[in-house]
Amino acid sequence: MQDLFVALALALVLEGLLYAAFPVFMKKTIATILQSPDGQIRVIGLTTAVLGLIVLFWLRS
Repeated sequence: MQDLFVALALALVLEGLLYAAFPVFMKKTIATILQSPDGQIRVIGLTTAVLGLIVLFWLRS
């Protein structure tokens, strides 16, 4: 369970750094996401999740 919280904390750190380093780019990205169809966002989210799982399994082996 501790690994889960470490992973979530790392995700927050990385996301925070992106907003701090590139605020204008992040605003544009959010605006683009808001204009995208739900299906496209869903596919991108699922693809990202699957890629994350693949990386996790690769690192654990």
